Amino acid sequence: MWKKIFSLPLLFCFSVSCIGVKEKWHEATLLFFDTVCEINLFCTPPDFDSSKQEIKKIFENIERRFSPGAGLYSSEQEVYLYRKALAIHRDSDGCFDITVAPLSRIWGFRNHSHRVPSPDELEKALEKVGMDKVTTQSGKIVLMPGMELDWGGIAKGFGIDLASQALIQNGVRNGFINAGGDLYCWGKNPEQGSWRIGIKHPRLKGISAVLFISDTGAATTGDYQRFFILEDVRYHHVFDPKSGYPSRGKQSVTVVGPETLVCDALSTALFVAEDPEKILEKYPQYGAVVIDSGGNLSLLGKKYPIRLEK
Repeated sequence: MWKKIFSLPLLFCFSVSCIGVKEKWHEATLLFFDTVCEINLFCTPPDFDSSKQEIKKIFENIERRFSPGAGLYSSEQEVYLYRKALAIHRDSDGCFDITVAPLSRIWGFRNHSHRVPSPDELEKALEKVGMDKVTTQSGKIVLMPGMELDWGGIAKGFGIDLASQALIQNGVRNGFINAGGDLYCWGKNPEQGSWRIGIKHPRLKGISAVLFISDTGAATTGDYQRFFILEDVRYHHVFDPKSGYPSRGKQSVTVVGPETLVCDALSTALFVAEDPEKILEKYPQYGAVVIDSGGNLSLLGKKYPIRLEK
């Protein structure tokens, strides 16, 4: 289930004068995992056209391999991403788990027929959940019968990493790619400063805080992205892989750090974890902004220099 369907507001205006300069700011949108992807690049018009085609090619490949039900588990990319997911799974004591697809299915998030499953249904679904049930053999990912991988918490970030690094290697010095809240920004913004990224308020219109970052990825997991309310209880799509129920205690978690795919996975892991700071101790290059169930905001990962405005 693709979890991030919102967009972190981008808080800057395009005010750079490019008179006499071939390079200028360009913007475009693409569709990536049913999410609008914003692209803002500082380059020449021909370079922008080629960059846009490069991003589209990368995104189409990621979608083909990692969309729900794709079932292709033998490419180098898939094995690579599985190993990254497994490492974060272990570092988070199982809070991040890409085998939760059976839970998404019985809770109705796959076909929008939301419901609260019975305890028996949950017990049977949990028999098919757990990365300890997955193996690799001869370069292939092997699943138990009835299991299915849900790449939604890591693949979109992976695609953004591949696209942004390709553009940087091709000489694009300043840019921003945002696919529904998973993003990477590098260089300077159009005002020649750090990029200003708004963190969406989980319950109200507008934002809770603003991040000032550059050469950095970011991703948010929230209980407001995909959810339903039954008898005044909010049920969302971020499951605790151990209980089978939606995780409680937080409204949103935003993670910032060098790799967007790691930010993507860690935002889920920290959302589920009872002690998210313990997980971040293993990732000193990453930091997080956590909004708890009461709406209180806290900053985790003191070693990462996040500049934050409320």
